[in-house]
Amino acid sequence: MDAARPRIAPARVSLPMYNLPEMRAQNAAFWHAMRVELSRCGVDEAPDELDFERKPVPSEIEADTLLTQVCGYPLQTIYRGQAVLLAAPVYADDYSDGPTHRGIFIVRKDAPFRTLEDLRGCRYAFNSIHSNSGMNLPRRAIADIAGGRPFFGSIVETHGHPANIERVARGEIDATCVDCVTYAFLERYRPAATAESRVLGATPPSPSIPFVTAAGAPPALQEALRTALLRVARAAEWASVREGLLLKDIVPIADASAYADLLDYETQARALGYPELR
Repeated sequence: MDAARPRIAPARVSLPMYNLPEMRAQNAAFWHAMRVELSRCGVDEAPDELDFERKPVPSEIEADTLLTQVCGYPLQTIYRGQAVLLAAPVYADDYSDGPTHRGIFIVRKDAPFRTLEDLRGCRYAFNSIHSNSGMNLPRRAIADIAGGRPFFGSIVETHGHPANIERVARGEIDATCVDCVTYAFLERYRPAATAESRVLGATPPSPSIPFVTAAGAPPALQEALRTALLRVARAAEWASVREGLLLKDIVPIADASAYADLLDYETQARALGYPELR
């Protein structure tokens, strides 16, 4: 790449999807590894630090975004055309299978619920109307049993997966649906919350939350980012970085249409008379 070393303007870098305050050192270590590998790929002037304040669902994917993770469902809706898929993570948790994940329904450990049908009429919270694991996937799961009618007794949008798990643990709500990787991180970093909760069931599978860059990133920079991600995922040098973030691997995205297929779950729910989580 010496003949045309990719250069970047001041850029945004964030990992907002799995960004508990307790995980800042682990996420910072991941970005340090990425900076090293980007430098080896000939990319100069990568930002020194992550933006730890970036929201999981920002208003847009800014044109100066160098690297971030974005939920697959809003990539097909509010962010369509704003980002380029780079690679997909493979996580070491109980519900991920290769570069996939699921939403999991969480209830209190001592709750009487045994099946999703038992949640009919309960107090329910979800993180965002734009969320795949919080809204799109559970909507599809509940559509099969809702009979085209409102299913929950009450429902509230809260803008946070971790806080919803803690609300369940405290008995403030009866149930929520969260990304399975988020729950695995809560088990590691906030075991008091997960000790008082349990998994009731899982949604259909979904492609894992991808690493992306802004749509306008030059092709040479896109390729350098992909190469750096795969090296961080596989080089022995970065084994401790991967362990800190439950990463088993990062893989190329063989079929980008798998993310577009997330809209099929929305279409199916509508066809079953359940167009929105309610």
